[in-house]
Amino acid sequence: MSSSKLPPRPSLEHLKKLAKHRLQALRRTDPDAKLAAAQLLVAREHGFASWRALKAELDGARAKRIDSPVMRELAVTDLARSTAFYRDVLGFHVEGAEATLGPARIHFVIASHREPPGTAVLFLQCPDLEATHAAVQRASPSAITAVNWIKMRMFELRDPDGNVVWFGQSYHRVEPDSPSRRSSQPRGMRQALPELPFDDVAAAVAYYRDVLGFRINYQQADLGVMDRDAITVLLIARSAQHTGIGSFEVYVDDVDALHAELAGKHANVLGPPVSHPWGLRDFRVLDLEGNRLTFAQTFE
Repeated sequence: MSSSKLPPRPSLEHLKKLAKHRLQALRRTDPDAKLAAAQLLVAREHGFASWRALKAELDGARAKRIDSPVMRELAVTDLARSTAFYRDVLGFHVEGAEATLGPARIHFVIASHREPPGTAVLFLQCPDLEATHAAVQRASPSAITAVNWIKMRMFELRDPDGNVVWFGQSYHRVEPDSPSRRSSQPRGMRQALPELPFDDVAAAVAYYRDVLGFRINYQQADLGVMDRDAITVLLIARSAQHTGIGSFEVYVDDVDALHAELAGKHANVLGPPVSHPWGLRDFRVLDLEGNRLTFAQTFE
């Protein structure tokens, strides 16, 4: 049986309530009817052979979902190997050199001396860290640990090139499983927090504040947490583990206005905004240590 009868955003809590209603109806004719019989009816109504199969489908969908609009390039050495990993292990949909999952998109590029493989850090938030951890066991994820300064529980794994993929879940945010909540707030991974390495973190913090227009959320000797609008960037100390440069891409509302702002502050802007046939108009900026920021706007 297939899961084609499930709604676009199925709720396990809603299906449990539906099973209880079915149980009440069954007990009108059979007072000894059990909840398992009602759950089986609900499962079959939605195209599944058993309640266990239905629950497994919902757990898998919840574990592999991204809601944040994330777009970035990722340097790899073997395109086929990387796309297979992001498709088969992390659940992305792959077409050519593009991997997508909801609004998140990764464009794979062949590694060069400027973008060596194994230096990127991806950060993805998810609504159910345990389910996500279980779903990606083939990638040998680390244990789940609490990171108190950002109030998140997290684990990491490595892709075939050694790039770090972090998964995190806030431990102070309530995620109720209700139709009203789903209609107003998408559930799943919510925001990417790229990490960019620097020899001089203090200088990087000042640059992102004074030139790129970010606000300091948190700062210490080897870390700067920088916010601008809905975007958060982590500026980290370059180390043996985090070498080379990083990059990330951000969707913006007015790419030309942002270009004018950053050019006026003498940012290292790599040319004017360019409109591409695939529906994006973008421009790129290099920060003071060569990390690349791409700002893009969609158009019809």
